[in-house]
Amino acid sequence: MSAVREIITSVLSAAVLAGGLAVAAAGPASAATCPSSSAPVVDGAKAAWSLRCSGNKVTVAGWVEDTRADTKCAVVRVNAGNGAYKTKSACGSGVREQFSYTFAGTKSAQVRLAIA
Repeated sequence: MSAVREIITSVLSAAVLAGGLAVAAAGPASAATCPSSSAPVVDGAKAAWSLRCSGNKVTVAGWVEDTRADTKCAVVRVNAGNGAYKTKSACGSGVREQFSYTFAGTKSAQVRLAIA
């Protein structure tokens, strides 16, 4: 199992270097509608959030946590169905940040966990 993990890590590292990507890992990015929740984990970060709707508004609330002692931050990126955009970062191993964003004019949002 260890050899497989090393091969996968090597392939992913090569892809990141070849592509010049600033984001090393990202969670699922499909648009979600109310009600829904997610708790993604990527290497170096974890988060949990829920989407709640009221009227013609969606609220995305949760937390993001940096889980690795490096120079990178855990980041949650929220793209609302109406085009609005918000981010929340947690920097430093063990640092957890809460967030709550409400967007009018939509009942969906795309939420992603990443390392930056």
